[in-house]
Amino acid sequence: MESEDDFDMQDANESADDDFYSGGEDDAVAGAYTMDSDDADVADYEFIDNDSDDSDDLASHRHQQNYTVLSEADIRQRQEDDITRISTVLSISKVAAAILLRYYKWSVSKVHDEWFADEEKVRKAVGLLEKPVIKFPDGREMTCGICFDSYTCDRLHAATCGHPFCDSCWAGYIGTAINDGPGCLMLRCPDPSCAAAVGQDMMNELASDEDKEKHSRYFVRSYVEDNRKTKWCPAPGCDYAVDFIVGSGSYDVTCRCSYGFCWNCTEEAHRPVDCSTVAKWILKNSAESENMNWILANSKPCPKCKRPIEKNQGCMHITCTPPCKFEFCWLCLGAWSDHGERTGGFYACNRYETAKQEGVYDEAEKRREMAKNSLERYTHYYERWATNQSSRQKALADLQQMQTVHLEKLSDIQCQPESQLKFITEAWLQIVECRRVLKWTYAYGFYLPEHEHAKRQFFEYLQGEAESGLERLHQCAEKELQVYLNAEGPSKDFNEFRTKLAGLTSVTRNYFENLVRALENGLSDVDAHGACSRTGSSKTLGGASSKGRGGRSKGSTSRSSVPNRNTDDSGHWSCEYCTFANIKIATVCAMCQQRR
Repeated sequence: MESEDDFDMQDANESADDDFYSGGEDDAVAGAYTMDSDDADVADYEFIDNDSDDSDDLASHRHQQNYTVLSEADIRQRQEDDITRISTVLSISKVAAAILLRYYKWSVSKVHDEWFADEEKVRKAVGLLEKPVIKFPDGREMTCGICFDSYTCDRLHAATCGHPFCDSCWAGYIGTAINDGPGCLMLRCPDPSCAAAVGQDMMNELASDEDKEKHSRYFVRSYVEDNRKTKWCPAPGCDYAVDFIVGSGSYDVTCRCSYGFCWNCTEEAHRPVDCSTVAKWILKNSAESENMNWILANSKPCPKCKRPIEKNQGCMHITCTPPCKFEFCWLCLGAWSDHGERTGGFYACNRYETAKQEGVYDEAEKRREMAKNSLERYTHYYERWATNQSSRQKALADLQQMQTVHLEKLSDIQCQPESQLKFITEAWLQIVECRRVLKWTYAYGFYLPEHEHAKRQFFEYLQGEAESGLERLHQCAEKELQVYLNAEGPSKDFNEFRTKLAGLTSVTRNYFENLVRALENGLSDVDAHGACSRTGSSKTLGGASSKGRGGRSKGSTSRSSVPNRNTDDSGHWSCEYCTFANIKIATVCAMCQQRR
């Protein structure tokens, strides 16, 4: 396996994000999936498409992955295959092949390159000796080099170097090395002057059963932890690993345990936000600096003992806690003994107002005001980030309940097979994924430079449209579906509900595709003069290019210049924003509520 030194998040042009929550439906992510590079031009962000009722299309769509989920059995099989390949090509034993691969971090190509370039150098570095340093005794007693007792040959063992040690000393030496950690995988001869490698065969023969089991676990884990293309799933208690095709697309992957994470940084899946932004955001959420900002913005230091004090009542008369007990004015921080009716008493401080006009308190107040504004801004984004996280967790629970309980119940009530109700499951999958994307857009917005007003305005517009569409979809799936779940028999308007929910799912998908595409492109649709380019706007808002049924042609300046562009032969007109086909007489889109 060849190692890759550079990972570039901006080069990821494809996604398998619609597989984010697949564990509740099936085990589709369990196999080995590869992404066809020809699909790169099809879509930048692949959400679940519910326009098709063919379940095979959805299944095949889920198999287009650029990673493989590996169980422990899969890892052992890959190890055995690599060892066999090296052993066959280099004409060495499997024990020696395993030592070579472990030394070169399981890179088969690196082993080949180094071995054929200078075999002698490799043997010396790894500890694979062609012939023993000393000849192992045959038929006579020898002294153990560790305990210095004499033993017969059948109670002595040696590595390829030939240095003899008794079985009990070998067992103690191997056991100590294994208990010390993974370093036991590169164990050398106990003789201080010898660098001969100790192979797996001696481990199996001389180590205790407990030590052999530990060594086996270290050996399996080394295949993942030493390999730059393979990483463990970070979910608690998960034993699966993910083998990733570097440079083949999005870093968002889904383990067989249903946990989605970014393969590059192993944080939870966060596309379209890059790893560096996520790292900064997570650090900020846990940093002590935010505590200090809060203290600075919401408290003042006692003029005597300097301890921070939070004002919790209405008047300006503050008394510090014991043992200080200093009484002072909250506004000017002066001793309360100097205050009275002439300074405004309990409700105001003329000294403070005068000093403020003279500029005495400008610097301190400015610093406190800046801290307060910074804290309020951070709170704004964090609350929305956390709220969408909790909404996503609730949606995951609702999705699981829908799949295990409600679909069967709804099928009985509406007299329809469950295969005809998959549009509900797809709507919930869309909600779960969109909540995740929306959550991370708030981290993106927090770090978007304040001076880039045009980009911020464009970003907030796209985010607002996407969030609005998601809220309509979530409400429909959560509230309106309850009417049909509580019905006593088949509902006449259930098909209308089907059309509405499927339409909202499609519209929401379009909104989030546009949002993700724009963020991954760095909001490049905003030109240098601070306005959105016509071409970019039509692509972003319409969910299609200018040749699509809902877009404007490049250079058009008004809708009147193309009055019939979005009306089809049947008299329906396509919404420019969500592409929904509305009846001819309608003036407002029935799906997204935008005017014609």
